[in-house]
Amino acid sequence: MLYCVFVPHVSMQDGTKVFTASCDKTAKMWDLNSNQFLQIAQHEAPVKTVHWIKAPNYSCVMTGSWDKTLKFWDLRSANPMMTIQLPERVYCADVVYPMAIVGTAGRGIIIYQLQNQPQEFKKIEPPLKYQHRCVSIFNDMKKNEPAGFALGSIEGRVAIQYVQAANPKDNFTFKCHRSNGASSSVHDIYAVNDISFHPIHGTLATAGSDGRFSYWDKDARTKLKTSEQLEQSISACSFNARGDLYAYAVGYDWSKGHEYYSPQKKNFIFLHSCFEEMKPRNKK
Repeated sequence: MLYCVFVPHVSMQDGTKVFTASCDKTAKMWDLNSNQFLQIAQHEAPVKTVHWIKAPNYSCVMTGSWDKTLKFWDLRSANPMMTIQLPERVYCADVVYPMAIVGTAGRGIIIYQLQNQPQEFKKIEPPLKYQHRCVSIFNDMKKNEPAGFALGSIEGRVAIQYVQAANPKDNFTFKCHRSNGASSSVHDIYAVNDISFHPIHGTLATAGSDGRFSYWDKDARTKLKTSEQLEQSISACSFNARGDLYAYAVGYDWSKGHEYYSPQKKNFIFLHSCFEEMKPRNKK
């Protein structure tokens, strides 16, 4: 499995569905009540991302694949309602209606607008020098609509990027998930595996291959907290809708190759109480 997403707003509004994307070139819907899996998408290569889109005039699943396509699926049909050809393989994506963003191999970034039907809005010049690993859309907390995105790379760095920046200086990058090496001139640098924005405070969490998570206030440009180091990498993270719980998955992320994989080390999902810790810094 390469990606999964919990969907609280399917057509029956019951919050019991999970969509998964996997290396078998399919995406599936997992019904938590019946514990049954139903294939809902097919690609020509592994499926890297899957997201639910709920628009006023349509609902669908968006899948991104290493076959260089983005497909949109009506769950009532076995065929995609739309296919978009991409310049490269999909490595990361996110959806916050009415905006979708896709990061591809070769450091490509493409923004889509989803009103009426999905279509390309603009391509973004990559703000990071190394390959993208994850992307997460953030809202303008006053308007409650998408304003920009955070992009994480394999080089222990995150870029904060606005779609329409009022000032170019609003866009910036910062280092994270790094540690001192054997000497003062050497740093161990780890990939940023996931980024999640707090639904109430607008602050963000990053999760890394170093086995740590960190909380950040992007507006104050400061770190709020860093966790203790865990035995394995943190591969994914997310907040619940109320913003009082932070969930993160711990397991081997294959960043050091197959020779470091140990079947004796188990995978875990942890829940961490976070509402107070995620509050932004008071402005002076």
